[in-house]
Amino acid sequence: MRKFRIKVDGQVFEVEVEEVGAARPASPPPPVSVPPPPPPAQPAAVNPAATAAAPVEAPPGAVTAPMPGVVIGVEVQVGSRVRPGDVLVLLEAMKMVNEITADRAGTVKEILVSKGQSVNTGDTLLVLE
Repeated sequence: MRKFRIKVDGQVFEVEVEEVGAARPASPPPPVSVPPPPPPAQPAAVNPAATAAAPVEAPPGAVTAPMPGVVIGVEVQVGSRVRPGDVLVLLEAMKMVNEITADRAGTVKEILVSKGQSVNTGDTLLVLE
């Protein structure tokens, strides 16, 4: 029987594990004392306005990524006219292909991603005018 100390979510547990088929020691190992975990430190007062990163503002008409993923296809070109519901970009996230569609009619002004590119939530994929 072997003893281990395991820390889970900040709590320390002492467990005993028996190795199956292993020879047993002649005498039990000495007891292991586990010191109690230290009390959690109190965070210093923080001004949220000072530490928050300024949000990146998307340009008018921007179509943004709703989730992180990899661009597996851009279905439009600069100058293409689109209608609401037209597929603009194919985004693979969590082994699923997601169609990013136009939410309004317009013309593709700028494409900011390419096939194989990784994007994060909120990244601008393309701009409609």
